[in-house]
Amino acid sequence: MITLTLMATLDLTGAVHAQGLDRGAREGVERGEEIAGPLGALVGGAIGAAVGTANGILGVDRRERFRIYALGEHRPSVILSDPVRVGTVLPEDGVVYYDVPREFALPEYSYTIINGHPVLVEPRSRRIVEVIE
Repeated sequence: MITLTLMATLDLTGAVHAQGLDRGAREGVERGEEIAGPLGALVGGAIGAAVGTANGILGVDRRERFRIYALGEHRPSVILSDPVRVGTVLPEDGVVYYDVPREFALPEYSYTIINGHPVLVEPRSRRIVEVIE
């Protein structure tokens, strides 16, 4: 019951953070429940969701390496008047997408540079899924 309530609450935060948030919440619920039962599941899920969101898709350990790589490629930056944030759908024209190197193990995403920031993009929808700051 607590797990369902927690997951329903997390669904309200939006699909844009879903990957890290959902994975973190699930892992937190499982570990918390193992250690401290139902109350542990609730606390573990909330903490796991926060950590999963902070880590994003790349995770803490690969985030800086990817930022250095992407900026080191000296790709042109597309300037948008809107703020660069997760969930933004990029324009159909004028944005060039690049393959994420295999070392980052993210074949389902592309990247581009928007307003000077590398961003991971879901290619089919052109939706930003992570902003690398």
